Amino acid sequence: MMIDREMASKFIPRDISWLSFNGRVLQEAADPTVPLHLRIKFLGIFSNNLDEFFRVRVAALKRAAEINTKESNSYFYKAPAIILEKITEIVIKQQRKFDKIWNQVQREMAKQKVYIKTAEELNPAQLEFVKNYFDEEVETNIIPLILDEANPMPYLRDKSLYLGIAMYKDDWQYDTKFAIIELPSRQLGRFVILPSPKNQKHIILVEDIVKVNLPYIFSYFGFDEFVANTFKVTKDAEFDLDNDINTTIAEKISKGIKNRRKGKPTRFVFDQEMDPKLLELLIKKLNLSKKDSIIPGQKIHNFKHFMDFPDVFKSYTKPEERKSFEHPDFVGFDRVTDVIQKKDVLLSFPYHEFRPMIDLLREAAMDPDVKSIKTTIYRMATNSKIANALVNAARNGKEVTVMLELRARFDEEHNLEWKERFEMEGVKVLVGIPNKKVHAKLCIIKKRVNNKTIQYGFVSTGNINEKTAKLYGDYCLMTSNKGVMADINKIFNALAKPKVAFVDQIKNNKSLLICPKDMRQQICSFIDKEIAEAKAGRPARIIIKINSLSDKESIKKIYEASSAGVQVDLIVRGIFCAVNQKKFIKPFHAISIVDEFLEHARVFYFYAAGKELTYISSADLMTRNLDHRVEAAVKIHSKKLKHELLEMLEIQLRDNVKARYLNNKQTNEYVHNDELICRSQIVIHNYLKSKAEEQEIIQETLNQ
Repeated sequence: MMIDREMASKFIPRDISWLSFNGRVLQEAADPTVPLHLRIKFLGIFSNNLDEFFRVRVAALKRAAEINTKESNSYFYKAPAIILEKITEIVIKQQRKFDKIWNQVQREMAKQKVYIKTAEELNPAQLEFVKNYFDEEVETNIIPLILDEANPMPYLRDKSLYLGIAMYKDDWQYDTKFAIIELPSRQLGRFVILPSPKNQKHIILVEDIVKVNLPYIFSYFGFDEFVANTFKVTKDAEFDLDNDINTTIAEKISKGIKNRRKGKPTRFVFDQEMDPKLLELLIKKLNLSKKDSIIPGQKIHNFKHFMDFPDVFKSYTKPEERKSFEHPDFVGFDRVTDVIQKKDVLLSFPYHEFRPMIDLLREAAMDPDVKSIKTTIYRMATNSKIANALVNAARNGKEVTVMLELRARFDEEHNLEWKERFEMEGVKVLVGIPNKKVHAKLCIIKKRVNNKTIQYGFVSTGNINEKTAKLYGDYCLMTSNKGVMADINKIFNALAKPKVAFVDQIKNNKSLLICPKDMRQQICSFIDKEIAEAKAGRPARIIIKINSLSDKESIKKIYEASSAGVQVDLIVRGIFCAVNQKKFIKPFHAISIVDEFLEHARVFYFYAAGKELTYISSADLMTRNLDHRVEAAVKIHSKKLKHELLEMLEIQLRDNVKARYLNNKQTNEYVHNDELICRSQIVIHNYLKSKAEEQEIIQETLNQ
């Protein structure tokens, strides 16, 4: 994917860069070396990513384009109207590529005798099955709506998939009749496995089940012919929180969720074979214009459902390198608590098991000496074991405080439900501070033993979520370091006093960099020291691993470092707005790694004249994180753990299988060289596994 030279001046617009990242996801779907079920999943991820992009980013760009101020142009790095035009151009190109990949994937599925059958392709036995399935499962979950010029457009739900139906009669002297049906994929799922010939798997989509039964659904009208095609509408997902001081934040969020249904459409995607008159009517009813994203496609839409495609392929044995294992520091110990009171432990997900984090809270819930538990929660698993451990602690008389972020986008409703459950069980729920999301991942546990207070807990780069911990690459420092605990206490004390300015309550931090207090300032200060070292002719190096780099101040500081000759290595999975320039003495080296696990960890490394400062963080270098969220980066004190983190960073910088260069033109070229093959996620697994095996041998020797 190429971008205009004009766009690649000093900063690449973040939304154009994000589309480049989603292009890397699409590359994984196209890669024939990726297992087939994962290729289908990557197509689903690509589609889901794009839906959220249109709900949030495109919606914001459209609002900004209407305002058209210098401030909005500066915020988006370019005039929003120009960016929107570029987005449409890129999305259409990516959609064409998507369609080609899906066609190839279907050919690969056929080799494994897995077929998706349409309504027209069913044999008599399958047709009978589909009619019975419709009668028993589908009919009560659909409401057909007649569509015409006279009546207003029915409410269309975001994230839903619709069937647009054109209906004809042979002797009909009037115009075609139209109807729409919301497909019940939320209630029933998208896929149904059909009775299949031996050694084959036939699958039908729910829309085709409805298509088969259209003559029955509309039998009252006596139509002879039906043409049905899918479409979906993506809407603006933002909502305003009113300023009524008598309204709680929870009430405002609840109201905002309801108001989200009123969001303006930001994209309309449809089957290109749709009846032209129906298409024209839908566009008119939705008040869409040529400026809106009206995108023709193939028959299947809402491809996000394919992330949950049925497990129907030939037996796939999960490679050893994709299995989690126990962290060696916990081997042979009954209690996680006993270990982290003696030393810091760095969990690296999904290579290490997530269980120690659950066990830590379970132990605290049962420990008679534990007096209180405080933790932040942003996104939880549906049946969260973490939440259950916290509830059990409250039931056992512990003082449990949860900072529950109700504004976690698209998880608002889920978190509101947990707020109610927590409060019913006696958990104290904090809901944050005005205009700042709490994104830091923190936990502190206090116990009293012999009139002495003991504190321990953790700081993580990712959500405290056992489900995503199997898929996301993250770090979690489990520690009883007094400096870390003191800084975590300051954050929770400040969160408990939302009416007092947060930054005024956070002072003299020893071990945490905190947003919006001082993280950007401190990181820029560390970079300045590397610049001074480089100018003095001494070794200077920076390694930054994050999800996104879009904050202008941070990028300018990286530019300064490259201009001074500092070795700057950047590992950035997603948005990347920096541009290498001719004036740099040592251009920065930037890569993105997209593989089976989602790279989610944030790490900041500075050579620091040989002292080697290392932090892991919940924050990306984005203005929203640095200025508008509560975030925390924790300093790694242990030399052993600093070395371990540096080793893993170096492995990722050597990746020449799944790494792509982040160049100025954002072409997503793979890193290829003559070095030893290094697929970093596999190499890191083997690196950590070998350390675990070494520790096991040492432990066995000590036990003899």
